[in-house]
Amino acid sequence: MNQAILFVLLIMVINITFVSLTTVRFILVIKGLTAYASLLSMVEVFVYISGLTIILNNLNSYWNIAAYCIGYGIGVFLGSKIEEKLALGYLTAQVIIDTLDDPLTEVLRERGFGVTSWLGEGRDGKRTVMLVLAKRNRQQELMEIIDQSCPSSFVFFQEPKNFRGGFLAGRR
Repeated sequence: MNQAILFVLLIMVINITFVSLTTVRFILVIKGLTAYASLLSMVEVFVYISGLTIILNNLNSYWNIAAYCIGYGIGVFLGSKIEEKLALGYLTAQVIIDTLDDPLTEVLRERGFGVTSWLGEGRDGKRTVMLVLAKRNRQQELMEIIDQSCPSSFVFFQEPKNFRGGFLAGRR
């Protein structure tokens, strides 16, 4: 393979790695996992300095600059996919169903989700409202259970940064 093509590929790989690490580090900081973020940042800076040195010494080619830009874009995409797979932290789901006697609350509890429920009232009458706490990596499982039991339910998700006490306190 041509030396110039290999060089362009090297620039792309370095930048993809750097930006992916940056994205994951940023998410770790947001999630409050600063010790992991600090460790990851050391690797990130090493990759950054290596890549920057190569780029600054070879600004004579538009292909090198294009490789840097393309690698950056791919790195952002790849970093966000890595974070999705890691699914760090917790989420809360507010689930509103249009019946009062559905077994969904108990099914969710049996499957290990933290559930608090109460009676609500909507435009068309009484509703069961649930606040469900789960690890983010169980979001798909949670939605499958809800869809099987109450496909017409209203569900929205939020990510709590911190919480204390409650059902999952001893399970972190």
